[in-house]
Order: sequence, then C-alpha cells, then structure tokens
Amino acid sequence: MSNNKQTEEKSEKVMTKYDRKMEKRRIEEEKERKAQKRLKIGSIVIIAAIAAAIVISIGLSAYGKYSALHNPYIKIGDHDVTRVEYDYYYNNSVNSYISMYGSFLSYMGLDTSSDFSKQQYTDNMTWKDYFDQMTVSQITQVKALVDDAAAQGFTYDTAEDMSAFDTELAAQAESESLSQAEAYTSLYGQYATAERIRPFAEENMLATAYFEHLTEINKPGDEEVQEYYEANKNNYDKVDYRSFPFRGNVAEDASEEDIAKVMDELKVKAEAMEKAVKAGEDFEALCVENAIDDQKDLYGGDDKEGSLIEGGSYSAAPAAISDWLFDEARKEGDTTILPDETNHNYYVVEFIKRSNDEQTTNSSISSTLANQKAGEYMNGLTEKYEVTDVAGDMKYLTIPETSTESTESAGETGEEAGDGTAAESTPEAAETESE
Repeated sequence: MSNNKQTEEKSEKVMTKYDRKMEKRRIEEEKERKAQKRLKIGSIVIIAAIAAAIVISIGLSAYGKYSALHNPYIKIGDHDVTRVEYDYYYNNSVNSYISMYGSFLSYMGLDTSSDFSKQQYTDNMTWKDYFDQMTVSQITQVKALVDDAAAQGFTYDTAEDMSAFDTELAAQAESESLSQAEAYTSLYGQYATAERIRPFAEENMLATAYFEHLTEINKPGDEEVQEYYEANKNNYDKVDYRSFPFRGNVAEDASEEDIAKVMDELKVKAEAMEKAVKAGEDFEALCVENAIDDQKDLYGGDDKEGSLIEGGSYSAAPAAISDWLFDEARKEGDTTILPDETNHNYYVVEFIKRSNDEQTTNSSISSTLANQKAGEYMNGLTEKYEVTDVAGDMKYLTIPETSTESTESAGETGEEAGDGTAAESTPEAAETESE
C-alpha cells in the first residue's frame, strides 16, 4: 500500500515536455489578461479625467460668465459694478483714447496690438493700470452724477440717444463685416450683448445730460466773461504779422564762443534787413533775397505771402517772438529783430494788426467757465465715493501717487478732451473727439 502511494505521487510530479509548454502558455495568457485589465482600467481613468476636465472647464466658464454678470467686480460707494459693466466703460475708455491719440501712440510707448498689462506707462504703472484708473474715474463720475440727478429731481428721456446709439453701432458692425452680437463683444467685452449693455449706456447718457444741465445753470454773466478775457487775452486774440528767420549753422560740439560769433553774424544780417524794411522796401522781396537756396521757393510767390501769418495765435507763434507780437503796445508797422538763442536764429518781424472775434471769444470763455464750475461741483460729489477692489484686479490702487507724475500731462490731456465728464465714455463723445 505504501509503495503504491509513493508510485502515484511520483507519477503526478512527472511532467512531459508538452505539459511544460502548455503550462508556460497558460502563464503567459494569464499575464496578458492582467495587463489588458490594467490597460482597460487605466483608459477608463484617463477618459474619466478628460471628461472631468471638460466638465470643470465648462463649469469654470459658466461660473465666470455668471460671476461677470452678477457678482461685484468693483464697488463704488454703495454701487456694485459687475465685470460686464466694468468692461463696457473700460473698452470705451481705451477706444476713445486710441481714437484721440492714434498717430502719437507709438511715441507714447503704447502698442495697441500687445497686452497692455505688459507695457509700462510709468516705472511702476502699466498701461493696463492707467486705463483701469481712467475707467474707475469715469464710472465714479457717472454714479455720482446719476445719484445727484435723482436727488435733485432731474430726469432725462434717453430714447433719442439710444436710437442714435443703435444706429451707430449697426453702421460700425456693417463697416467691419460683423454681426450685431460680434460688434457688441468687440466693442464692449466678451459678455456684452445689446440687452446687457443698454442699462449702462442709458445711465451714462443720463449722467452726460445732467452734467450738461450743470454747465447750463453755471453759465457766467457778461462781467465775469469780460474779466476772464482781460486776464487771458493772449489765449484768445489773434495777430497778423510777417517774419523771416536768419538761420545759424552751428555744430553740435560748438563752443559758446563759436555760437556767439554765429549769432553776431546773424544779427548783422537781420539789422540790415530791418533797416531796409523800415526804409520802405518790400518785406517779401527781402525774404527772397536773404533766403538760402533751398528755402527761396517758400517766399515771393504770386500772392507774396510766404512770410505772412494771418490770425496767428500766441501759442503757435515762435517762442522767441510771441511776447513781442502780443505786447499791447504794438501798433501797425512796428518792426524789430529778435534773437532765438535756443535754435540759433535771428528773426526780423513786422507787426500788422491784432484782432479778436468777440462773439466766438465770449462763447468760448462762457463754456470754459461753466465747465469749470460744473466740473468742480462734480468733483465734490465724487470725493464721497470710495472705491473697493472686490476682485483684486485694480493694481493701480496700490501704486503710490508719485509714480504717475512722469506722465501726468498725458493723463490730464485725455481728461480735458472730455471736459472731465462722463460724456467722455459715450459713443457720441468718442466720435466727436476723433473728429
């Protein structure tokens, strides 16, 4: 019995070559099944991850849209300003600025095709910061004016303005081969639609109308206008005169002695021409006689007006001669010579007359003073409105005020173009500025 059992166990342990081959195949197939199972599980995980990413992306996009439409992006006083409203004013600000300064933007260091946040406006402020600052200022003006209009019982029907707004936008869309929907997003931001933008546009129009009302009720009287004119005559009067510059040829590395010698030589020539003019010789003919070869064509034409300036302003006249021309002691026929040390020229100048268009001047002064008073009133209103950076994107708020000094003049120019009012951001105002 014992021997039979041992014989059976021994026979069970003996495997043929075929058996070993089949066992190897079985093991390999088992490995393959496990590998396929792992691959299948991995694929399911990857697909699930991709699906999750898509869902997350859609969710984030939906949340971003919801947030832009409903959540406060900034807060001005008690007013919550959504991202879609902010974008409306921001794009208006940028488009108006570009329209106003188009040909000068490259000199100002702004590339409109590149990210504004990566271009420096000052050492510490980017162009994005500057436009954000401008935008917040305009929204603050609108909110302050609209609130005050309500407090003062001022109302305004925006129907006519909105009709013009719609007509202008449709025309712009057609000229750029855009649908209306594309035009809105192009002009006012990715979430802009006609329905969403309308209340902002209407509020802006109300603010503009109220500011115009403030200028109307702040028009100065005749005495105030006359007083202002007397103190600022040079800004409004015009002069007719003739002038001719004797131009010096001075090397960049010229010494003061060399420059003085050139100026002395020019003075002699200028004195000779002045003497001839006073003796009755024709001013224009003397210009032709004394002009260098490549400038002779500028003088002596059929109208003999190469040297004549009519209706010249103080600011447009060469700095070397403007004070003399606008001296109230000037009378017709006065002639003199004046040095231009900066540009190494010597001018011969003949005064003809000084004039003023009283109606145009009074209208301009009245408008200036009324806008100043309305602007001061509006500034008093806006001082009460605190700006809260809810989304944390208004980086300019953390920049010291001194950092903007180097470009302060450019900013002031932009504000003055719109008289510092909310009208600056309306399509109508942008069109006026571009003209």
